[in-house]
Amino acid sequence: MSGVSLAFAKVEQIMLSSTCGKRVPVHRLYCVGRNYWAHAIEMGANPEREPPFFFNKPGDAVVDTQRFPVVPYPSLTAKFAYECELVVVIGRGGRDIPVESAREHIFGYGVGCDLTRRDLQDTAKQMKRPWCFSKGFDHSAPIGPITPIADAGDLASKNMKFTVNGEVKQEASLTKMIWNCAEQISYLSKAMSLYPGDIIMTGTPAGVGVLSVGDKCHASVDGLEACTFTVSDALGSDTEASETPESVLAQLLKRQKCAE
Repeated sequence: MSGVSLAFAKVEQIMLSSTCGKRVPVHRLYCVGRNYWAHAIEMGANPEREPPFFFNKPGDAVVDTQRFPVVPYPSLTAKFAYECELVVVIGRGGRDIPVESAREHIFGYGVGCDLTRRDLQDTAKQMKRPWCFSKGFDHSAPIGPITPIADAGDLASKNMKFTVNGEVKQEASLTKMIWNCAEQISYLSKAMSLYPGDIIMTGTPAGVGVLSVGDKCHASVDGLEACTFTVSDALGSDTEASETPESVLAQLLKRQKCAE
């Protein structure tokens, strides 16, 4: 609204790059848990086709890796874990969306990582506490450029792969999802309205592990632009807390280039 006086400066809107040249504004970020059979088993769960469950990350946890291919090692953890995932971006909102028409609500697809403080998550599970600190921290959702659905085509049988320093850590066909993208959209829209800019991270296959400073990560799905980033040193005390998430990443990227 024009003429509105703000009590303080508005935090900059997080946006993602796209292959069509338009910026994609981020609204909310949903992640589905244990959506691949083998990953559910490696995490100690029973991979039966029970209803999907979701958790959230803040929208400003998103990192546009085309512009900022760097993620800082987070505080409070000794087990900084990766989870490579197909990303769905909602382009048309809705509620109670039928599975058959869910595709009509998709703007496009991308590739991302659900980064996790695994030790904090393990403790939270044991104590039956929420996952906010383990999943929703700053810069915990790096995502590559979004490809519009018309250009991406049918991804159902495509392959997803994640490498660290060139070594393959995760690889699986998207057919291994327990709940496919349309089913996830439909189920989620029964719980709350979906809006343009909402992002769904659709689950990770087996092979999750931990990252260290200096690791070079490459997440890919056949036919989509990759999500590529390097893990940098933790944020230092010289990084102002009042700065925006993207200005912090710009600082880190500058330092990284100076060190090369």
